[in-house]
Amino acid sequence: MKRILLTALLACTALTLAARPASAAAQDFAFGVISHAFAGSNGEEVLRQAITETDADNLAFVVVNGIKSASEPCDDALYSQRHELLSQAQNGVFMSLAGSDWITCRDREQRSDAIERLARMRELFHAGEFSFGASRLPLLRQSLTPKFRSYAENTRWEVGNVLFATVNLPAGNNHFLLDGGRNSEFEDRLIANRNWLQHLFAFAALKKSAAIVFFSDGNPFGPPPKRSFFRTQRDGFAETRRAFSDLAGKFQGRVLVVHGETMKAKTPPRILWTGNLGNVGVGERWLKVVVDDHLPQLFAVADADGERR
Repeated sequence: MKRILLTALLACTALTLAARPASAAAQDFAFGVISHAFAGSNGEEVLRQAITETDADNLAFVVVNGIKSASEPCDDALYSQRHELLSQAQNGVFMSLAGSDWITCRDREQRSDAIERLARMRELFHAGEFSFGASRLPLLRQSLTPKFRSYAENTRWEVGNVLFATVNLPAGNNHFLLDGGRNSEFEDRLIANRNWLQHLFAFAALKKSAAIVFFSDGNPFGPPPKRSFFRTQRDGFAETRRAFSDLAGKFQGRVLVVHGETMKAKTPPRILWTGNLGNVGVGERWLKVVVDDHLPQLFAVADADGERR
């Protein structure tokens, strides 16, 4: 009888191990996120230095949050130069679209050229099935869905048992415009992003992912815009913030949002957690994030010397 019970126990153990995905093995890797906080004529130099530093580190991949500051030109020449710079990186580089890449752009008559430049950014930086850089990592785009074929900047990829994704949330109140009748870009993107978040959480739940990490330009968890004397400014991140909270509340793993907002105080970036939902700003240079199963929250911010916070 004991032999029968032992045989049954061993069989159950074998089935449990066989059912466990290979990605359930212990995870310990790091990734980098480069900010677009550089400004002025030396923007390319600062970006090049950040790529050099991340190339020298042991990283699974790098995310570049925006290719330029708002004060730099919006012409094709600059776009092409930055495209070549990302292509020369040794790490796999994923591009996260920033508002500074297109929102403030103007044509020769000083009229807004934002929508045309957005289309150009998508054409140059958000095409293909692989990341930039020598380590070409596969990715999938929301544009594979016919209804959202314009939103190629929303991408996802996996490392181990963690799902990573970019989502187009520009800094500056999510590009919500006060002028009536001019918010079609905002409204259409709001629908696309809602679909994208729902898809990602459903996919991660199906795969039993340990976590989802999002990369965005704007901080959806920041303070709402100030009210003016004449009108109330709508919070452009309200719907997205609510979606993150609702979807994260139903998800079994961790959810981390890495955004491009820089802190006014010169304090080192730290992950702010509310339940299983955390967020952290990149800061003025680049941020290193460690993924380690032995960490209580799975994630930690690391200094260049390896010290974790």
